[in-house]
Amino acid sequence: MMERAESGQKLYTRMRLWEFPDQYVIEPTDGSCGSSLSINRTDGSMNLIDGVPECNSVRVPKIRTVFGVVGLLKLVAGSYLILITDRECVGSYLGHPMFKVTQLKIFPCDHSLKDSPAEQKKMESEFASLLSVAEKTHGLYFSYEANLTLSAQRLHDLGDESKLLPLWRQAEPRFLWNNYMMEVLIDNKLDRYLLPVIQGSILKLLFDQEQLYFSIAWSQYNFYCISFPFEFILKCGGFVLVYQCVPFQGTRLWRRGADPDGYVANFVESEQIVQMNGFSASFVQVRGSMPFLWEQIVDLTYKPKFEIVRPDEAPRVLERHILDLRKKYGSVLAVDLVNKHGGEGRLSEKFASSMQHVVSDDVRYLHFDFHHICGHVHFERLSILYEQIVDFLEKSGYLLLNEKGEKMKEQTGVVRTNCIDCLDRTNVTQSMIGRRMLEIQLRRIGIFGAEETISSHANFDDNFKILWANHGDDISIQYSGTPALKGDFVRCGQRTVQGIAKDGWNALARYYFNNFSDGTKQDAIDLLQGHYIVSVSRDMTPPSQTGGGLESIASFRVVFSLAVACFFFALMSLRQGKQHSCYVEKMEGSGILDHVCDALNMVLLRLGGRG
Repeated sequence: MMERAESGQKLYTRMRLWEFPDQYVIEPTDGSCGSSLSINRTDGSMNLIDGVPECNSVRVPKIRTVFGVVGLLKLVAGSYLILITDRECVGSYLGHPMFKVTQLKIFPCDHSLKDSPAEQKKMESEFASLLSVAEKTHGLYFSYEANLTLSAQRLHDLGDESKLLPLWRQAEPRFLWNNYMMEVLIDNKLDRYLLPVIQGSILKLLFDQEQLYFSIAWSQYNFYCISFPFEFILKCGGFVLVYQCVPFQGTRLWRRGADPDGYVANFVESEQIVQMNGFSASFVQVRGSMPFLWEQIVDLTYKPKFEIVRPDEAPRVLERHILDLRKKYGSVLAVDLVNKHGGEGRLSEKFASSMQHVVSDDVRYLHFDFHHICGHVHFERLSILYEQIVDFLEKSGYLLLNEKGEKMKEQTGVVRTNCIDCLDRTNVTQSMIGRRMLEIQLRRIGIFGAEETISSHANFDDNFKILWANHGDDISIQYSGTPALKGDFVRCGQRTVQGIAKDGWNALARYYFNNFSDGTKQDAIDLLQGHYIVSVSRDMTPPSQTGGGLESIASFRVVFSLAVACFFFALMSLRQGKQHSCYVEKMEGSGILDHVCDALNMVLLRLGGRG
């Protein structure tokens, strides 16, 4: 039986992988004393050994350095070891280094396939091909010492006994990207090899004195660090130190709404942290799809119809979701940014009616028709929304710790923001709320005067916008495959011709990804997260590529036609607007992107888009 790593022992930070013909051996090389881990290449079984086996002319191993064990995944007949083979230090959190995974590699333990039936070999091959998606996963981060899955407030409230537990046991399972893949290692009590990984991003912008140092990390959790004379961290997490919530993780059109347990698509927790003169302040907000069962079936149209599934269950599913939010964050203000008309209007109506069952002193619902009030360019009108929610923000507050780490103030509620994708409109709105709350925190700490704002400091203002824009891009790339739309406003404070043109191109790219690649990506995500468990005893049909050549031609025809339509309308609009200001106003008045979307639908219908 395998020995149990003592609680509190540190994780191995550097290892050597020996690839023998019949086994993999992972040897710690960071100076710590510990047993090596042997993995059988036939069945994936594991055991700890005292040393590396001898090498000879028959057993000549390949040797490489690795930096962490992500986990082991079992398929039809074989198992697959997932290791971090390269990393990059991207900053620190609470004094502990944080790393970005720059290379992930899959090592097969599939020698048993030699004696497997042909059908099993075929299934194994097709399932194994999905694992290449893991090697290309965007924004994976980890720390050997810091718990990246918890907000500052939850870390502060963590009991002393919990802090002595192995890092994987302290972690929030919802924000643990490799939660399912670690199960075999957990069963074998390999605490010192169990490395929690989140999905997110960490970016840095460095300036000189008057210096702001920003860093952002997301994975349904984002980190922003500023050093003026203070440090600012934006941390977010959920589907992840943006955090993405793993239980209902997926891609844009393939993961909508909620599952029956109330877990929603694209759930992201974002946290801003300010550290100055020994004080620390944090503010958390969340986003997530409308919490009831609804979907959009991919059918080659640009905007597939919204379908509410099992509408009678909506109040129950929403109640589960809200109860979970209340348990973790306290009071809840749900801000709904979708349109009041068309398909979005039907979803909003269902959301509002379902919320009536849970609305109370601690749960509020507010609809704000973003497009109707702000149009395509007047995002400054979000001040109307702020006036409607400022009382909630003042009441729910934020976390404030003094020089001794004592809690002077705590956040007792959270704003939950959504649009359809919880990307573009949500990014703009959350950046506004984050800006207002950061100003309040800086006044409280004594950095800002009573009337001072972020806009009073040009460099600070510019880089705060860049930070939030990058944050929005990272979440959007994971969920939709492209950077966020409306990012020019978050970056520049106004809509630009270049930004609108870029949005058109990104909208086209989203269409292509949603229809021609996200299905396979979703299959891979479900496999990695344990939503689809492979078993030889069940009746299963492996993923197949039917009509590959024909579909490739169809996708090319569609994308080419869409591109022509986009450029045609862009040129027509540019001719109508002789000056930049005139052009932007025409964009707002005519809703040119909406017209382009309508035109794209017409193109698809003429191509014989199938539903």
